[in-house]
Amino acid sequence: MAALDLPQLDTLTLELLSEDVAVLRVNRPDRMNSQTVQMFSDYGRAAHALRDSGVRALIVTGTGERAFCAGFDLDEIEVITRMGVREFLKFQGTATGGIQAIRHLPFPVVAAVHGPAIGGGLALALAADIRLAAPTAKFSAAFVKVGLSMGELGTSYNLSRLVGPAMAAEIGFTGRFVKAEEAARIGLVNRVVAGDELFGEAVETARMIASNSPAGVRMSKRAIQRNQEITSYAAALELENRGQALLTRTEDMLEALAAFKDERAPRFRAR
Repeated sequence: MAALDLPQLDTLTLELLSEDVAVLRVNRPDRMNSQTVQMFSDYGRAAHALRDSGVRALIVTGTGERAFCAGFDLDEIEVITRMGVREFLKFQGTATGGIQAIRHLPFPVVAAVHGPAIGGGLALALAADIRLAAPTAKFSAAFVKVGLSMGELGTSYNLSRLVGPAMAAEIGFTGRFVKAEEAARIGLVNRVVAGDELFGEAVETARMIASNSPAGVRMSKRAIQRNQEITSYAAALELENRGQALLTRTEDMLEALAAFKDERAPRFRAR
């Protein structure tokens, strides 16, 4: 595993739980972990540090007990309204790039959501591959409440693919809260976990992921994400076939087969 050079982040904390699992926390608990202009840059910096680190799974959560991420801090909204068109487009590129960098990490991301995940906080949760929710979790695409649209930070794309276009339309047009149980029922989250067990469940999930073939997991994530973006079944099969062909040439696959025959746990080396 490559050494992880942890960057100094103003609005986030990044730590290693083990050589395989990292945790990224939104770290503004006094402001319900609301987002700032700087935070979107920090997402990108954190993702850059993690991308080639050898980490096999990332947990994203919020610091403190009150919120996962309550969206953009409205005390900073004036900063955006004062931006000229070019400056705002540059900011949009940074903001969407930060969320995209989390989504496009080559290994799985698990979001552990407690309390509100609103606006940009919802977008952050949607950037994860797996979402676990405490009973206190509630989700809102609140962009319409501040005169904006759900077409922000990838929300319209990701949400409609999770819950379907009609449900995404209702959530986006009304700006209403979707509480944890409903979120599980409509597929917005994988499951609801007792609040005091949420982080432990996220860690267990991350470690289960990390125990498998690194290349196999990465190729699986790539296949899932890319197949959301193409409409042809034939193209999906081509993508899958190419990935499987590459994996059959890895040392880890040979190790997995040997371990299965020997009735032991495999020792994956990411080769």
